[in-house]
Amino acid sequence: MRPGEKVATDGKIVEGESTIDTSVVTGESVPVDVSTGDEVIGATINQDGRLVVEATAVGSQTVLSRITRLVEQAQTGKAPIQRLADRVSAVFVPIVLVIAALTFVLWLVTGHSITEALEPMVAVLIIACPCALGLATPTALLTGTGRGAQLGILIKGPQILESTRAVDTIVLDKTGTVTEGKPELRTIVADGNLDEDQALRAAAAIEAGSEHPIARAIVNAATERGLDIPRTTRFSNLPGRGARATIKNMTVTVGKAELFANVPLVLSEAAKSDATTVFVGWDGQARAALAVADQARPTSKSALSALKDMGLTPYLLTGDNQLTAEAIATEVGIDPAHVRASVLPQDKHEQIAKLQADGKIVAMVGDGVNDAAALAQADLGLAMGSGTDIAMESADIVLIRPDLETVVDSIGLSRETLKIIKQNLAWAFGYNTAAIPLAAFGLLNPMIAGAAMAASSVIVVLNSLRLRGFGK
Repeated sequence: MRPGEKVATDGKIVEGESTIDTSVVTGESVPVDVSTGDEVIGATINQDGRLVVEATAVGSQTVLSRITRLVEQAQTGKAPIQRLADRVSAVFVPIVLVIAALTFVLWLVTGHSITEALEPMVAVLIIACPCALGLATPTALLTGTGRGAQLGILIKGPQILESTRAVDTIVLDKTGTVTEGKPELRTIVADGNLDEDQALRAAAAIEAGSEHPIARAIVNAATERGLDIPRTTRFSNLPGRGARATIKNMTVTVGKAELFANVPLVLSEAAKSDATTVFVGWDGQARAALAVADQARPTSKSALSALKDMGLTPYLLTGDNQLTAEAIATEVGIDPAHVRASVLPQDKHEQIAKLQADGKIVAMVGDGVNDAAALAQADLGLAMGSGTDIAMESADIVLIRPDLETVVDSIGLSRETLKIIKQNLAWAFGYNTAAIPLAAFGLLNPMIAGAAMAASSVIVVLNSLRLRGFGK
């Protein structure tokens, strides 16, 4: 790809550095710096560098195609409130026909001619035409979901709007959601004759087989130091705890303290910090401790403050240790009492279920495979678009921009869309109810009734279009 060219399809950069204009997908005007190993999305613009990209998805599997499908799905569905309108209309129309017939008969029996009786009857039928009622929900949905797509928010279905209104608790995964998801190695403490570089080489060899952010931080640190990372065999992942593999006939374990029979005091003391500590060892003995820290996103604190103002109580959910989790929670403004630490991936959905059992209506924000079950369990699931496919499939709302401010926008936009729908329906019902008696008593002729009916529809559409200004 040469400078100025559109990225043909989703892929991974195998050579080159550049900046990519991703505004067509994320809505962000600031270009993103990319280099070898980074992923690019089809339809974005390569700005100033030559890139060689290996395609990873084409056709209907690309991010842009999936976004299109989600938007179409949201715009063609029906919200529960629309089904209520449908049920009311099913009763409303026959009643209007009866009122029109009675109007005609009453005008006749009171001595008026057929022509004179027809005029108020026709006026009733025209003024009661439920055009505004039919436009109330679809116009708001089309405008709201379209505006959401511009902001990097994909609402999977109109029924989700009702969920956002009821939510009172929001549970946040820590890594990659509240934090940057790009932890860095801070310190290494080795025990006995093992030096820091040896400990880092052993840890990097095992973690090279893992995609976890902490694993990547350790591998990156070893690479930056120019260390030769040995090959491993018989790699096995220990979900939520660490990993294990064989290096030159020796089985090496990397992970939490619980994986080792013995953790020397010097390493236990090193673990008492606000960083995530990973132990390295073999034969049941921990030999070194590596402290890895992840920074909170710059916008997390302000976003959480906004969520609180919307009436939501935030909880932090993580597999990390309590000390590290509480440090991040305090930094971004989450009550330490609402921290759920050392939670295994398979148990995350149970934490959501417990909150629901306490009577809370729970929204869950996550990005990884380990969050998929929790996202599905929650009353409202929000997946960061930077996360895994399975997380996005399990969620109700997909956030293309990996930023908590997008969570605020998504809930705010959903609630505003629902508010507009209710305003439209209230206007349509109220207008018809008030105008029918006027038409029946001959106070509106059919021409004025027709103009008023059209004006009602225009008002509903204009009210829906106000959503185009959301977030500006």
